[in-house]
Amino acid sequence: MNPIFRAALWMLGAITCFSTMAVAGREVSLDHDTFEVMFYRSCVGILIVVSVVTATRRWGEIGPAQLGLHFVRNVSHFTGQNLWFYAVGVIPLAQVFALEFTAPLWVLLMSPIFLGERITPPRAFAAFVGFVGILVVTRPFAVELGPGVLAALGAAIGFAGSAVFTRKLTRTQTLACILFFLTTMQAVFGLVLATVDGEMALPSAQSAPWLVIIGIAGLAAHFCLTTALKLAPATVIMPVDFARLPVIALIGWVLYQERLELAVILGGALILTANWINIRASVREARVPARAPGLP
Repeated sequence: MNPIFRAALWMLGAITCFSTMAVAGREVSLDHDTFEVMFYRSCVGILIVVSVVTATRRWGEIGPAQLGLHFVRNVSHFTGQNLWFYAVGVIPLAQVFALEFTAPLWVLLMSPIFLGERITPPRAFAAFVGFVGILVVTRPFAVELGPGVLAALGAAIGFAGSAVFTRKLTRTQTLACILFFLTTMQAVFGLVLATVDGEMALPSAQSAPWLVIIGIAGLAAHFCLTTALKLAPATVIMPVDFARLPVIALIGWVLYQERLELAVILGGALILTANWINIRASVREARVPARAPGLP
């Protein structure tokens, strides 16, 4: 089978998982706060990760090296994921997904600070186009910026920070190690913050299946996305990934009678264009051979 076609199939799996997680998050939003959702999601993730690590005998890959960087990475991801679960419960799902697509642009802005990467003119233009897309989606001068929109933007920034620190971790840490600390640390974060007020809602017969779905879909989505990126260039994957927006818009319309606004579509298209410009710039830069020191 053609690798591009196989990558597209994996991306369809990722789109299905991300959309399923959004619906599940909406369904449990009235029964559990975001900290409880993250705790239960992490518990499901721990069971899966521990089972896989045990079956593949990779416990030797997991150790305390870079523990501080793991902590910073997981604080960023935990914050972003909590804000995302809050957003899917209070604003249209299509708007959440459109703003989530700004995460690569926030990575672009963070990279010079944390990774020492420079912003080239094409990447600066991509950031500008993406910023215009954000303004179109959020319409800050036409409507009041509610907490749901701000949460979705905050989620994108949290995911961007997670991506930046994950990139640093992958230089020395294996995927098994990263996923182990991802699930265990965030389970602790979720448990502490969920019980700090002295109350914690236990899963009910209605919410338990949704919480399990969130845990499974979250890990499966990132596995599908990672596999797709191994099979095809990001320039091919990104347009397919953008299909998440019309898919979740249709789901929101069918299940929750959410009206799809033209501003979300236009702004989402600008954000996708910005991501595409950024990826194309990265591909061109990677093709340019490194110059010897002292040569012009």
